[in-house]
Amino acid sequence: MKELDAMRYFEQHLYEVGYSRQMEVSFPDCDRNKQARIGALLSVLSVWGGYDYDARGLTHEKLTELRQVFLLSRAVMKIHRRPVNEDVLTVDTWEDGFRGPHFRRVYRIHDGDGRLCVSAKSDWLLVDPVSRKIERPTAFKAREIPASCGQEIDCPEPKKIRLPSDGLTELGNRVVRWSDLDGNGHLFSGNYGDIVWDFLPEALQSRPVDTFAINYSREATLGDTILLRGCDMGGAYLMEGRGPAELCFTAECVFA
Repeated sequence: MKELDAMRYFEQHLYEVGYSRQMEVSFPDCDRNKQARIGALLSVLSVWGGYDYDARGLTHEKLTELRQVFLLSRAVMKIHRRPVNEDVLTVDTWEDGFRGPHFRRVYRIHDGDGRLCVSAKSDWLLVDPVSRKIERPTAFKAREIPASCGQEIDCPEPKKIRLPSDGLTELGNRVVRWSDLDGNGHLFSGNYGDIVWDFLPEALQSRPVDTFAINYSREATLGDTILLRGCDMGGAYLMEGRGPAELCFTAECVFA
């Protein structure tokens, strides 16, 4: 009985404009320092938006039928306390209106003691999966998007990340493999965080992170070779990945 009492049941809650779900940081989510990888945290941002809509009956299959699906365009995470192995986290997410072509979604991640670990903001695009055309937020058919979530999120706004035109260091090439792909046949958005960390200078890979930001420009697919280039800005590191024809992503890592 004591063993059963010790078992933890994870909770989830659906609100009018938000969604909450618990998770445990597991060993595969962590880096060599047993801290949650930036890629794993970035994956949470992508997945929790899907959980929210699944709970409302708006599954990926349903949205595909409507020919209106969401693609992550930009994300920023503020790291207040890096989660570690076996932390039980509560992840709260809210829709937060839209700005220009972007739907906005924000997040807070707390640990089991109620300490804020991560706050994040993200921008999403509405895309017709057949024509690949980007649609305006006002064209969304499935539900009315709230004008604001009413939450104050301690995180910078997503912005366009631009690298200098010269002085960049070539960091190497990364081929997109089968295990990188998601159900859409593209390099999964969370995996970009792991790629960034794999190609960071070794001296930066274990440094405490203050903020991490990423822009997604073009989807990478199986067999694509991504050229990584970067530059040290003194306290921050900028990186870009270019595919066979064009830019795939840009990222900014700001260290504490």
